[in-house]
Amino acid sequence: MASALEGLQNDLEEVKALLEKATRKRVRDTLTAETYRIETKKPELLDNEKPAAVLAPIATGYTVKISNYGWAQSDKFVKIYVTLTRVPQVPAENVQVHFTERTSDLLVKNLNGKSYSMIVNNLLKPISTDTVLILGRKKAENTWWEYLTQAEKECKEKEKPSYDAETDPSEGLMNVLKKIYEDRDDDMKRTINKAWVESREKQAKGDTEF
Repeated sequence: MASALEGLQNDLEEVKALLEKATRKRVRDTLTAETYRIETKKPELLDNEKPAAVLAPIATGYTVKISNYGWAQSDKFVKIYVTLTRVPQVPAENVQVHFTERTSDLLVKNLNGKSYSMIVNNLLKPISTDTVLILGRKKAENTWWEYLTQAEKECKEKEKPSYDAETDPSEGLMNVLKKIYEDRDDDMKRTINKAWVESREKQAKGDTEF
């Protein structure tokens, strides 16, 4: 079956043949306009009849077996450390971890055009599978964190009693005791008051034993 492009080409040849034989201006103008219409139509048909582009399969590269890793242990945990450059850039679903009591299987897909796999079989002893441990590598090594978050640090530091180096030490101690007293409930305040009164009475009698 002839394609639309072939039919259009045949029409064009016939119109051109008629144009060569035509002598009347009106007929020649009509045939000339038809020639122009057909020639304009041809590129459109050419595009439509082009075979669909064959998409090359997306190269996912190959799988690299991870053999370079570190591990450490504490009384409760065995920790395995793997360093992969730019791993935070891959989607979360591309990082898969599966483990059983005696195996650990890590797969990172499509990182820098490759996949990375680390399978640890036959662990020396069984591990628990109902615990999640999150490890974050410190950018500044050999530093100690007093708190986990900045908000926790600010909250705890606000609770610390403030000391003024220029004030009398005994006055600073009284301020600390005052803050401790204010933070206690009524029962504890009564207990502190009672102990304070008894202490003052002993001091007045000259008894220094507390």
